[in-house]
Amino acid sequence: MNNQFPVIFVGAGPGDPELMTIKGQKALMNADVVIYTGSLVPEAVLQWTQPNTEKLNSASMTFDQVHQVIVDAWNQGKQVIRLHTGDPSLYGAIFEQMAYLDLHNIPYSVIPGITAAFAASAAMKIEYTLPGITQTLILTRIEGRTPVPETEALSALAQHQTSMAIYLSIHHIDRVSMILKEAYGEDQACAVAYKVSQPEEKIIRTTLAELANTVQQEGITHQALIIVSKVLNIHHDDIIHNISHQSRLYAPDFSHTYRQQQERIEE
Repeated sequence: MNNQFPVIFVGAGPGDPELMTIKGQKALMNADVVIYTGSLVPEAVLQWTQPNTEKLNSASMTFDQVHQVIVDAWNQGKQVIRLHTGDPSLYGAIFEQMAYLDLHNIPYSVIPGITAAFAASAAMKIEYTLPGITQTLILTRIEGRTPVPETEALSALAQHQTSMAIYLSIHHIDRVSMILKEAYGEDQACAVAYKVSQPEEKIIRTTLAELANTVQQEGITHQALIIVSKVLNIHHDDIIHNISHQSRLYAPDFSHTYRQQQERIEE
């Protein structure tokens, strides 16, 4: 059967159903079948589906089982949604799924979502890229059961001392803490964002010296992001009184296509 609907990979966002994109919401509203990762995607996100939508939790399924459901539903002319937590492109295991669909000549599209690092920065009211402090954000993970390239080892990336959001690594908090302390120093401020944007959200600010103990005391074992950045050491007073931390875009002596340099008026 020539199904008129492509399979759609949808980013569910960090958990708050209102943080899903409007395009993602509309896709769920029109779905016949939704396959979601129940261990990560809160059921609240499924509120955008219709009562008769078939909803399947893939947490206990293998890839082969997921693929078979997709192929069978697509062959029946149904609109299939594969719902991923956060953004599908980041630790979403999406590439092999797309390759499988290509192999079966099944069309697909992707709707991006908000990843937890950006929900966390919003909750903490910080800017990862602060002038004069850091202009780079690294999204990474520590090596666990899934290896990482040697050149992307956490110890190598941490040497840059940029802002870092470390995913899927809370189980290895002792190793992560040790590596970060060596690169940034024990007094460096850091944070743990647990189930950010969800009702159970916890944002725990601490230092690298106390990071491992804090995580263990809080009993956090999953769905948490580790954030380390020099911007966490900066307070609003520092920004107001230190022009080097302010964006040049709005400075009166900074001209660009839409605004010419303003003359300084002497009092």
